[in-house]
Amino acid sequence: MAPKKAKRRQQAEGGSSNVFSMFEQSQIQEYKEAFTIIDQNRDGIISKDDLRDVLASMGQLNVKNEELEAMVKEASGPINFTVFLTMFGEKLKGADPEDVILSAFKVLDPEATGIIKKEFLEELLTTQCDRFTAEEMKNLWAAFPPDVAGNVDYKNICYVITHGEEKEEE
Repeated sequence: MAPKKAKRRQQAEGGSSNVFSMFEQSQIQEYKEAFTIIDQNRDGIISKDDLRDVLASMGQLNVKNEELEAMVKEASGPINFTVFLTMFGEKLKGADPEDVILSAFKVLDPEATGIIKKEFLEELLTTQCDRFTAEEMKNLWAAFPPDVAGNVDYKNICYVITHGEEKEEE
């Protein structure tokens, strides 16, 4: 019994189980704003009705009850802000740190230009390891269109993967 108690105490003290430590303060604020928009009735819990209302406000009028139930059931219980943040943390947990992703791309960019050819990246992503489907490639190019010369800015891709948003132009 003692080891389990010690482990629980260690997790609580270490902060690794604290969802708020997974995000920067600015990210937490953005998630809080999103939560507030979704929580249409302002009761501090996102419900099926809240989801229906926010989807309707975005033009999605014919959402089935089963779809809304499935969304709400993704959480382990009522979706308050902490649960909402935890759900995003779990979705993002699989991403490597930005420097690791950049290092992987830099292997493909020996001149350190910050760009790689679209054709080269597409060939790698569709023929190696966890191969991308045609639909996934279409989505990638929609999100990160190559420039007129067919080059892809991989630094921007890395930033979006790890931060969830495009870097503001300085």
